[in-house]
Amino acid sequence: MTSSIHSDIKNTVRISARRYDQSPFYDCYANEETVLGVVAERFYGVFNGEDAVETYWNLRRKVVLYDVPEKPWQIEGPDAMAFMEKIFARNISTLKEGRGLYAIACAHDGGTFMDGILFRMAEDVFWYVQPDGHLLPWVMALSEGFDVKISDPLGRVLQIQGPNSLKVMSALTDGVIDESLKYFQSGYYDIKGQRLYVSRTGWTGELGYEIYSVGTDTSIDTKTDHHKLFYDVMEAGKEHGIVYGSMASMEIRRIEAGILDNLTDFDHTMTPFAAGLGPFIHTDKEGYVGRAALQGADTRVRLLGLVCKTAVPGYRGEVSEDGTRVGHVTASTWSPTLDCGVAYVRFDEPSDWIGKTLTVVTEDGTTADCEVVTLPFYDKEKKIPRGLDKTIP
Repeated sequence: MTSSIHSDIKNTVRISARRYDQSPFYDCYANEETVLGVVAERFYGVFNGEDAVETYWNLRRKVVLYDVPEKPWQIEGPDAMAFMEKIFARNISTLKEGRGLYAIACAHDGGTFMDGILFRMAEDVFWYVQPDGHLLPWVMALSEGFDVKISDPLGRVLQIQGPNSLKVMSALTDGVIDESLKYFQSGYYDIKGQRLYVSRTGWTGELGYEIYSVGTDTSIDTKTDHHKLFYDVMEAGKEHGIVYGSMASMEIRRIEAGILDNLTDFDHTMTPFAAGLGPFIHTDKEGYVGRAALQGADTRVRLLGLVCKTAVPGYRGEVSEDGTRVGHVTASTWSPTLDCGVAYVRFDEPSDWIGKTLTVVTEDGTTADCEVVTLPFYDKEKKIPRGLDKTIP
């Protein structure tokens, strides 16, 4: 079996780059087989001609470099902290400089508007790194009365992921980055002569790091030499088995790890509770958008996992119980580690779904039995990205 992403890489259209941002790293890896998608008005590599499963195992056993489209926004000013507390549905005041946390922004009706990583860069300076969606008009509309400046640092993100990622980062920083940089910690580092922001985060469920570059229209002094950075990473990773990878392999691993994608797996019509994100919501905190609606919301989870031993559940495939539709698949793949099909199921209504055997429409249009499970599919305590489980499969 291979990742289900292969089934749609030829379902493409020609599109102008006029309104979307091409990655400054694109020329470093693109080839005639490269297929691009769009997230946050940015192109990113869906497929690059590689064997996705082979790259997946490189991710699990060695290290992979990914060019990802997540978009940082800079929020700064005397009222930056107060503004963050209004926007996000968890306590921000305890976030220390040089740390990041997962933060969810809700709509007034309690719907999940956006999720992402918030970094405190300095006392009154934050970066919020968003996935897909339109964050800027939302925060601009809510900023009235706050003394804040919201700007685009033109930041791009490289992810170095896998058990050998620490060795690569250590080589890039002459040993400055070591095991003392803990999960979700961050800061500025010299990387082969360039001052760049680094965080110990990622989107793979593996040990990993992210390097944030900047463009020209930014309060940060120097523009990143993107080509130099890309090739410096590849050179530092050569002896550690690094390869470049597209979303084709990352998608497999993020599904196994239970990492959700905004607008794909959940959207504004679901509360964070329904999406299984309740632990990141602080209903006791006052003053944030959506709090009143969330205080009385149903806390039962409607986004769960499916395990299918014989096939890959189809994207948007209908999930049924005794012939009656009860939900649909939002993302799916064949798990090389578990040797079975895995998927996310978004149920139409909350119920006691866990442990039930249901029927799902598969990639090839047939049906198969599947079992409902909690997410993630393995490493439920996130010991791998936290560096507590160093077992290499």
